Amino acid sequence: MKILLAVDGSPCSDAAVEEICRRSWPAGSEVMVLHVLHASIPLVPDPFLLTVAAHMTQLNELRERAPRLVEPDADVIRRADAAGGLAVTTRVVEGSPKQVIVDEAASFGADLIVLGCHGYGPVKRFVLGSVSHAVVLHAGCSVEVVRCAHAAA
Repeated sequence: MKILLAVDGSPCSDAAVEEICRRSWPAGSEVMVLHVLHASIPLVPDPFLLTVAAHMTQLNELRERAPRLVEPDADVIRRADAAGGLAVTTRVVEGSPKQVIVDEAASFGADLIVLGCHGYGPVKRFVLGSVSHAVVLHAGCSVEVVRCAHAAA
């Protein structure tokens, strides 16, 4: 079985990692821990290129931080795999999380996508969009959305 685990360093992402660790997976299963780099500063041209510079600075900071997000999660899964049957890899990709998660799952041949849900209210969800909702709608495989304690409240 191939499992794509999308992580972003949030408590909801941690809940998804814990859910992966709780289960017994078939021998030979693979988990890809995926983090998508997405700058919150839009890449729009302006006369002084200030937003472009800010976007690139933020993206470089995200690139530098990314291994510190995926590697600890991968290590947690490896330690929890008592049988030693899981192959765990990591991947960092730039782009829109909604699209990248679906595309990477297809490329990986994932049987299951697991990701956390922030549980935003209607206004924040309208402004930011829901990654988990978009993935559920567009993925070519099963999707498990894990809610963390504060999202369920």
